[in-house]
Amino acid sequence: MNESNTSVVELKKYGMLQQRQPEQFIMCPRAYCGDLSVAQLRAIAAVAEQYGEGLIHLTTRQGVEIPGVLKENLEVARLQLEASGMRMGANGPRVRVVVACPGTSTCRYASIETKQPAQYLDDTYLRQDTPWKCKMAVTGCPNNCARARDNDIGVMGGLEPEWTGDNCINCNLCVRGCPVKAISKQHGRYVSDQSKCIGCSVCTTICPKGTWQAKRRGYTVWIGGTNGKVPRAGTRLAHLVENLDEVYALIDRTLSYYKANGKKPERLGHMLDRLGTEQVCAEILANDA
Repeated sequence: MNESNTSVVELKKYGMLQQRQPEQFIMCPRAYCGDLSVAQLRAIAAVAEQYGEGLIHLTTRQGVEIPGVLKENLEVARLQLEASGMRMGANGPRVRVVVACPGTSTCRYASIETKQPAQYLDDTYLRQDTPWKCKMAVTGCPNNCARARDNDIGVMGGLEPEWTGDNCINCNLCVRGCPVKAISKQHGRYVSDQSKCIGCSVCTTICPKGTWQAKRRGYTVWIGGTNGKVPRAGTRLAHLVENLDEVYALIDRTLSYYKANGKKPERLGHMLDRLGTEQVCAEILANDA
């Protein structure tokens, strides 16, 4: 596109926001899962120095903002960023850039690899129009570092632990370390109460002998979370789904339902409250079957 002849609304769709100063814009290049190469960081710095104010702002959603870019410089600045392998983000009433924690690539508590699903969701849904803004997050475990429960759609890794008895030294670390007090010792065996367990992997991580193992791993899907003026905690749509394609299908059904039934300007979670959370979840799950 030629940014110099493009409307402010269209520019916003591609991550270029008009500032309080009407002649200036903020450029919002995206980063997959918050990752930026050194070359991309250099490109961002060069654009900020040459076309902006020499300032870069780090957002709460793993992004960067380059303020102070004149409209007539947006095109050349965007091309310069894209030459480093970056793409622009998105704003307005549409799907935003997907955020994610590092997952199993670095975190010892993570139960899932996060970057593949985050990139898939970003590539598939970024900029799709929705009744209002729609944010997604992928987080590796119930530590919830990427705040999956606070997004319109969130994917959270988790596991179901199992005590095998092998090499157990009765150190009791699992009992003391469980954040929800789900583990107890009964008749010489350690057991996890699955009605309390949140699948956080603390027991399998801190056990010095590897006696606690993951019986199964999966993805928990949350929908309807939001912060802002009217905050709402996410609703659990499905728990420990083991097939990633099933997760994608649930997300696709959720977005389709939101597009068909949401009102402007209404976040997904507020649509759930208006129509009835249990009813909407049941319809999404039934349509996905």
